[in-house]
Amino acid sequence: MKLTFLGAAHEVTGSCSLLEACGKKILVDCGLEQGGDIYENCEIPINPAEIDFLLLTHAHIDHSGKIPALVANGFSAPVYATAATMQLCDIMLRDSAHIQEFEANWRNRKAKRAGTTEYVPLYTVEDAQNAMKLFCPCDYDTEYALCENIKIRFTDAGHLLGSSSISVTCCENGESKTIVFSGDLGNYGRPLIRDPGQPDAADYVVIESTYGDRLHGAHPDYTAQLANIIQQTLDKGGNVVIPSFAIGRTQELLYWIRNIKAKGLIKGHDGFPVYVDSPLAVEATEIYSGSMQDYYDAETLELLKEGVNPIRFKDLRLTVTSDESKLINDDPTPKVILSASGMCEAGRIRHHLKHNLWRPECTILFVGYQSEGTLGRHLLSGAKTVKLFNEEISVKANIMQIEGSSGHADKNMLLSWLDGFTKKPSMVFVNHGDDLVCDAFAQTIEFKLGIPATAPFPGGEYDLKTGECLNPGNRVKKEKSKEKTARESTVFGRLVLAGQRLLTVIEHNKGGANKDLAKFRDQIIALCEKWDR
Repeated sequence: MKLTFLGAAHEVTGSCSLLEACGKKILVDCGLEQGGDIYENCEIPINPAEIDFLLLTHAHIDHSGKIPALVANGFSAPVYATAATMQLCDIMLRDSAHIQEFEANWRNRKAKRAGTTEYVPLYTVEDAQNAMKLFCPCDYDTEYALCENIKIRFTDAGHLLGSSSISVTCCENGESKTIVFSGDLGNYGRPLIRDPGQPDAADYVVIESTYGDRLHGAHPDYTAQLANIIQQTLDKGGNVVIPSFAIGRTQELLYWIRNIKAKGLIKGHDGFPVYVDSPLAVEATEIYSGSMQDYYDAETLELLKEGVNPIRFKDLRLTVTSDESKLINDDPTPKVILSASGMCEAGRIRHHLKHNLWRPECTILFVGYQSEGTLGRHLLSGAKTVKLFNEEISVKANIMQIEGSSGHADKNMLLSWLDGFTKKPSMVFVNHGDDLVCDAFAQTIEFKLGIPATAPFPGGEYDLKTGECLNPGNRVKKEKSKEKTARESTVFGRLVLAGQRLLTVIEHNKGGANKDLAKFRDQIIALCEKWDR
């Protein structure tokens, strides 16, 4: 039995792992990379036609986005996922293919004029459609036999409609091993979907670490936070622009806004319009509004029982065409605009940023994780100007973030989930986190839970019978354009580690005297004010 880490190793996106057992080759997730690429990519070491099964944790493109490319190169094996994941992938993969084809057409127009080589898209809409024919819908908490000696089970991961942790049990030469792939574990107490479930036992666990170095803090009142931001922005005559992931986060925001409108929390702006400006988000909202009772939490089921659509309300406007999208910013009425992509790397959100970033009365509100190297992270880091469509845009709008609203579990939630196994794993593999975070969270697991843990690098191989590392993988980062940038990155990395240590110190002071805690807080605030620039 061998496990090879191909993607999301010391990086947040591009999840992909290869499990070889019982003579079978099983791919777990096959996602696109998004944002900055720290390490050289590791290609799948076998021909796609040789893959026997693909297991998909959820529909987000950084986990599913390369499946059509596999199909284009000969992959024809079954893809196992929940029914909800299958429905969402049907729209996400087609949308991704449209983007691939559009980019190819745009590049090739330039290439033709320049006399350079033709650009071939990663995959086409036809490839995406062919990929969907391979999907096999699965239920939660039901055992499925891939073959005589390999069984799988899906457990609700609480991250997205249909998201899963996947347990794979392999029996080889009389020896049985269970490997659990966490997928993306969800935050607790989120609307619409249930909290993460708990798989029973595991010999090995592959766990994400997106927020493995931080805590979300006390569970905030998202409705009140959002209402306050909308009220202040509309009072100034501005727009609230929310870069939002089309699937999952957009529907949660609609849930909160419906609640805001139902309770009349916004004063003086009755009937303020809310735009969902993303064809993908519109389709996803239709799926969420459909028959998804098997995936909803108790509160959502109660609303449906009362005849209330949890994500629909008056003055909700769903825009699909480009012409409809352009009219949004032509209308001077203060409004809320939800648009993709969530990290501002592509899509219509960039047009809305172009029209609203320079306006001091507007608010750009982030409600999800922003990977290093993305425009979203750049804005949150205090950028004064950004370049959009070859135009320099001044950043005058309020750049805000709703804290704790992430769709990912924080450090303590991840630790609690790991600690919930009835059989303690013999090894934990940490992936799907920023470079330094993966290592830091692996150390935290060993310190807090006493379980051996490691953070594999791209191409890292492990023997699951012995736990031995067969190949450490690629530890060489991509070269920076300037030596100075590399030095600055190293120094900044040390600063990040210092920040992580501060969080640990804060945790250790929990339960201390109020007087001491207040003094500690004042010191931290003074330090932040000194360096907040």
